[in-house]
Amino acid sequence: MIDKQRGYLPSNNMRELIRDNNLILMAISRFDIAFGFGDNPVSEICKENNVDTDTFLAVCNLLSGYRYSVDTLSLRSIMGYLRRTHSAFLDVTLPKIRQRLFEAINYSDSNDVSLLLIKFFDDYVVEVKRHMDYENDVIFKYVENLLKGDVDEKFCIDDFSGNHSHTVTKLNELKDIFIYHYKQKENTRLSAALYDIITCEKDMMSHFEVEKSLFVPAVERLERNLRLRRNETERRADDTGKETETPEYALGDREKDIIRCVAKGKSNKEIAEELFISVHTVATHRRNISSKLGIHSAAGLTIFALINNLVDLNEVNPHQ
Repeated sequence: MIDKQRGYLPSNNMRELIRDNNLILMAISRFDIAFGFGDNPVSEICKENNVDTDTFLAVCNLLSGYRYSVDTLSLRSIMGYLRRTHSAFLDVTLPKIRQRLFEAINYSDSNDVSLLLIKFFDDYVVEVKRHMDYENDVIFKYVENLLKGDVDEKFCIDDFSGNHSHTVTKLNELKDIFIYHYKQKENTRLSAALYDIITCEKDMMSHFEVEKSLFVPAVERLERNLRLRRNETERRADDTGKETETPEYALGDREKDIIRCVAKGKSNKEIAEELFISVHTVATHRRNISSKLGIHSAAGLTIFALINNLVDLNEVNPHQ
């Protein structure tokens, strides 16, 4: 029996989870858990399939609207889940929708509307593939390096955690074009295709919610722990007389880049464009810089940059 207050527990059997929310079947598949598990409890099934139980339950609880915890997530396990979800979209769901649209659209019209609709969908798939390939090839590699203890000061997960809503919006736009503007009487196949689009849209939103609410916070937690550990190591080295920066001046390369830009008179928007990061990320870095240095004004950061040879005098904006 599912406790609605506590959500899914390791002691629940998998049958109870599926009965409560049949979308759990998708999660089971994407965690690469074999069917045929009978009435065994979740903990036993996860162990048999080499899946981290806490991670599996966090995803299932999130998808079902129950309480979940990020504290004990396995990043390797959730990255495997996200990779298989990407494959499900790119190799199964989206090709199936394209095939159904192709079979449903009336090509007898003299205009090119039908071809344009297919092209609209194909362009959307290219955009989704580009996004998911970036996650597979760049984001997950970055996290794998973090798990080895390697911190890249030029990147943080906050650079990635932007809004994915445009990806879902475009799919919703295609659906609305068909429903409200595309005139075709024989709509049985088209209705089936639109149902698949609606299902895909909901699945995509759930996928992005897993990234936003589970994956990104878990990575942020790892980043903080690694940086705290590194700062503590530097502090101990300094205490033993080694040459190292004092903790308040221990700026990362990205922070130094931002100070240089400020000294040159650039706005947050201009800094974001030059460094290929979001304005929100620039603002976050500037708050961290101010906290470390105790300097809050652009003029003060300019003086700091000059004193520490981050910029030459001829690069400085004279109006700072």
